[in-house]
Amino acid sequence: MLTSSSEKLKVRVEGNTAVVTIDNPPANTWDEDNLTALEKLVADCNGDKQIYALVITGAGDKFFSAGADLNLFADGDKGVAGQMSDLFGRAFEALSKFRGVSIAAVNGFAMGGGLECALACDIRIVETQSKLALPEATVGLLPCGGGTQNLAWLVGEGWAKRMILCGERIDAVTAEKIGLAEEVVGSGEALDRALALAGNVGRQSPPAVAACKALIQEARGGNIDAAYSVERAAFVDLFDTKDQAEGVNAFLEKRSPEWVNG
Repeated sequence: MLTSSSEKLKVRVEGNTAVVTIDNPPANTWDEDNLTALEKLVADCNGDKQIYALVITGAGDKFFSAGADLNLFADGDKGVAGQMSDLFGRAFEALSKFRGVSIAAVNGFAMGGGLECALACDIRIVETQSKLALPEATVGLLPCGGGTQNLAWLVGEGWAKRMILCGERIDAVTAEKIGLAEEVVGSGEALDRALALAGNVGRQSPPAVAACKALIQEARGGNIDAAYSVERAAFVDLFDTKDQAEGVNAFLEKRSPEWVNG
């Protein structure tokens, strides 16, 4: 059974989906406790063959997450800065590399490390009242949880510079327009929509999904010509799995497949 090591990060399982809630009032901020818990929880999800998808959202109806608690950096301690940047990096890199599909149900303000958490997910469902920003430079800092890299990859250099260098805060409609949000929904609807998408993941072969995700993300840092051969090799590798035979034969036999994630 999946559990969280932090009271500030809740988890429950619905079907084949782990539902994670950032619960650190009043603004669902990140700290050592819940960042460490997130990294461990993703590792546990990776080790549980019954978990195909992960949905993350914020407790309450105002904040997805306001990012780091700035009180941590008030005294200018470089040791604390190094420790926290490492924790942010490890937690969100783990989330980005989750073998299944991760979906952020953004239900309010997603600022700084809160937006970086959403950026580490595969898909972002954003409620209409949400505001999104990476405002670290306004307080003499910078996004250290993958923000400078993931935002630019998703929305392009121009919008990444507007948001990071100019401190521009955007609404849900703009987020969808520039490719930061895959879908905008009404207030209070993000979690249900994210769970519906997660349910779609469960109808596909988990090994195939994991292979496809790795290949899509390979394009970020690789050479496209080299990736073609990796793609073909990954296709052949799927024939070592039981799910490959089950998927093809279920289709030919006109029945629903029964995945074993192996």
